[in-house]
Amino acid sequence: MGKQLGFGCMRLPLLDKNDQTSVDKETVNKLVDTFLEEGFTYFDTAYVYHSYMSESIMREALVKRHKRDEFELATKLPMRDVKTVEDQEKVFNEQLEKCGVEYFDYYLLHNLGVITYKKACELDSFGFGMTKKKEGKIKSLGMSFHDSPELLDEILTAHPELDFVQLQINYIDWENPSIQSRRCYEVARKHNKPIIVMEPCKGGSLALVPEKAEKVMKEYNPKASVPSWAIRFAASQEGVFMVLSGMNSIEQVRDNTSYMADFKPLNEEEYNVINQVIETINENTAIPCTICRYCEKGCPKKIAIPDYFALYNSTKRATTNNFSSQFVYYLNLAANHGRASDCIGCKECEKACPQHLKITEHLKDVSAVFDAQPQFPTRKE
Repeated sequence: MGKQLGFGCMRLPLLDKNDQTSVDKETVNKLVDTFLEEGFTYFDTAYVYHSYMSESIMREALVKRHKRDEFELATKLPMRDVKTVEDQEKVFNEQLEKCGVEYFDYYLLHNLGVITYKKACELDSFGFGMTKKKEGKIKSLGMSFHDSPELLDEILTAHPELDFVQLQINYIDWENPSIQSRRCYEVARKHNKPIIVMEPCKGGSLALVPEKAEKVMKEYNPKASVPSWAIRFAASQEGVFMVLSGMNSIEQVRDNTSYMADFKPLNEEEYNVINQVIETINENTAIPCTICRYCEKGCPKKIAIPDYFALYNSTKRATTNNFSSQFVYYLNLAANHGRASDCIGCKECEKACPQHLKITEHLKDVSAVFDAQPQFPTRKE
């Protein structure tokens, strides 16, 4: 088995953090080169990442600048975007062109859940994927999944032809009643499916843990970075052959590759440390959002939902005393987006949320903190 660290292309470095299309291409080139130089080869992109630009960016940074046998490329069929059987062929061919390749090493049905699985059955997306595999345009066919272990079991029972599954696994969601990482992992193991892990650091939130939690980690191993605990936790689970990390700086690439080059699973003492960290984090995180941004697309009021949640969480952590800073960020975002109080309760966001968060209720909490502050400007339409 090759090295277990994959480069996630959903959170590439930006020149303007409020514009997902403003990718810093020069830095991406350096990240890709460094990752490959360290002996790692797996890159994970998708049709919808970075406002539909991620695949084209990886063509420029990866495909055009490196030999095809030097890397493995994964992308995904956007189940929320395809409407007809013909759409699948059209999108797939577009992806080949955007990525600049003749085949994909890994191809996934993207973000399967109750609604998208029904659509996948109606459009025979599984059959479509198998056809592309027989044509040699896909080497391995799988799916990314954000739903209940019961549905996962149903899908894998009905579709044993899938080569692998991609699951959200991290130590904070392992026993989370909404995400149920452990139970989904166990279902995949029951069906003998190799596992790719996404969100090992839960959208970066496990890279910046409360001071009390970081202290526990540093006391055990002063040299180990905070994110290393999360990525090693995911990689330590039996059956996991790849862990994706959305690296957006050279420092992150060098850190991740340093301990994953000669990977060593967590020992019993390290698992005990993580259990202490989990207790501390659960005391300090108000809204468990991974910042995947799926919720934003259908919002009629263009509310910056994940950004507001991140700011709200920052104000709620016991170690955070910088509300004024968070409020400034909120004002800046609200100048070009809907405010939390603009939510009309249509719940389009909740239909798209892989975490099944009660977003409309959380927005009321956010509004109570930020919109109630004085000197709130009127948003320009």
